[in-house]
Amino acid sequence: METTGQKKGQLEAEVSKAITQWEKEYLGRGPLQVKTDILRNMLIVHLKGILTPAEKELTKTEQGLLSIKKIRADLIEAGNHHLKEIIHTVTGETVESFHTDISTRNAERIIVFILEGNLERKLTE
Repeated sequence: METTGQKKGQLEAEVSKAITQWEKEYLGRGPLQVKTDILRNMLIVHLKGILTPAEKELTKTEQGLLSIKKIRADLIEAGNHHLKEIIHTVTGETVESFHTDISTRNAERIIVFILEGNLERKLTE
């Protein structure tokens, strides 16, 4: 059973590393922290420290806050095919759908990837 936990932990770390690399290459800046959890057929990715200093400044107004949320959502949507490829490459699972939201107040993003297969079960078998 011990190796199962290591496999799961290693895979979660690999996903975190791959998402961080994608953020750096695609968005020009990576998050300060990334934590990935595998739960049933979901990958839950929590990114902290994602805003640039200029974006942080913009979030001080309601209009700026909404602008950052929209721009970041549009950027993620535009790159979603590459994100899905990354997840498939790292996990071997096909992404059925993904959902994301950003907290501009906390400079955090959550991404939930819904996979076709139950990855957690496969790792515990």
